[in-house]
Amino acid sequence: MTDLYENAVDVLSTWAATSEAAEANRKRTLDLLADGPGAMTRAHRAGHVTASALIVDDSRRVLLCLHGRLGLWMQLGGHCEEGDPTLAAAALREATEESGIPGLVLDPVPIDIDIHEVRCGSQEGAPATPSVHYDVRFLLRAPAGAVERISDESSDLAWFHPDALPSPLADGTIQQIAPALARLT
Repeated sequence: MTDLYENAVDVLSTWAATSEAAEANRKRTLDLLADGPGAMTRAHRAGHVTASALIVDDSRRVLLCLHGRLGLWMQLGGHCEEGDPTLAAAALREATEESGIPGLVLDPVPIDIDIHEVRCGSQEGAPATPSVHYDVRFLLRAPAGAVERISDESSDLAWFHPDALPSPLADGTIQQIAPALARLT
């Protein structure tokens, strides 16, 4: 996790945040990372860095998942893993696994950071315990003709136009859409 940790510190030290809230969250995440590489793992119970991605297609629709455990619509993503070389790679891995879409095109510059309380297990099947996710979010472009496939982590996957988002929507989902769409132009 040392390489991933160093990447996270580098990316967040140089990133020009997309909003005042994202800037405040960037600083809070860097404060968390001062705890060292452990802050990249679920074992860091005070909070840990996660990576997610908003997938957008050529018609500017966004792919959201209905999270199986939370029952909320949100972007795809999750915990960083030992083999992830960068935060952006972690987001791409998670989104590919959860969407089933091959050939997603990664924009390696974050679009947002959201900090939120969650209940997550320290390993598969472990009871959920309170923690905080410092979620660094990226943009992924779907290839033409992409067909999504629901994973075990989701109850549903669907494409939505930004002006017709589903409900219930996870807090922090909307704030990443404008910076993602701005990157497309």
